[in-house]
This record gives sequence, C-alpha cells and structure tokens, in this order.
Amino acid sequence: MFASTGKNADLAKSFAELADNEGHETTLLDICGLELPMYTPAADDAHQEIQGLKALMNTLDDSDGWIVCAPEYNGSIPPVLNNMIAWLSREGDDFRRLFRFRRVALASVSGGGGQTCIVAMRLQFAHLGCTVLGRSLIVNKNRPKNPDSILEIIRELMS
Repeated sequence: MFASTGKNADLAKSFAELADNEGHETTLLDICGLELPMYTPAADDAHQEIQGLKALMNTLDDSDGWIVCAPEYNGSIPPVLNNMIAWLSREGDDFRRLFRFRRVALASVSGGGGQTCIVAMRLQFAHLGCTVLGRSLIVNKNRPKNPDSILEIIRELMS
C-alpha cells in the first residue's frame, strides 16, 4: 500500500495493521519520501536512471494488490502521486504492464471531502488497466475512520 504523509499515512497504517491481523503481508510506501524528480518529457528523454524507481517497481510488482491512501488536492490527485504514476508508466516498453489487472483499493483522508480525489484516482488507475474496487473509503470531519469498512475493503481486495 502506498500513501502520502500525515493523516493518509496514518490511515495506511490502520489498513496495514488490520491486514496483518488477517494474515496478509503488507508493505507501506511513503510516496513523499521517494523524492522522485519531477517528471517532464526532457527528464524522460535523458534516459537517466532514477534512484529508487526500479526498487519501487519491483515492490509494487510483487504485490497482489494495492491500497492507495491520498488526500484530495485542489479537487484531484496530489501532485506527488501523479508524478510517481508518471514515472512508473514510463519505465519499460509497455506503460500499462505494471498496472494491468492490478487490484487497487482507494482511500482518502481529506479536509475537502475526498470524493473528487477518489473519482480522479479511479479514472487514472482504471485507464492504466487496474481493476479498481467499487468500494472506497473516505475519512473527513463528517466521516470518522471505520475499522469495519477498512476490514471489508481488505477482504474484498484479497479475495
């Protein structure tokens, strides 16, 4: 599972704890901590090796499913997540290879409501070929974190 920092990282930890209790192996990835350079066509054309990108791809490729916890950022996906996806989709000859048929669950802790982030992530991951779970989790000031919902998402993701 991967998350940004702060409350979304805390939510990812809640997912990991419950998944571990269910007997699943988890890996938490702090996408902000990856410190990937900004994707640009010029950076891509330079064909320089991006530190940590191969290891990230291997970790994600070895996963049965992903849980993505990200905040709503100006009504969409946070730039750091979009940047990571851009780099991952440019590695190799088939930009969808890493994503194709990958099961993905989406979650957001957001002060802005979170729904538009979920919709934007759903569109992007589906476009890349992922199988995005229908159920998602939104946590905000009106919706507290619900461990039962987290557990149901984990069970659906791993079924």
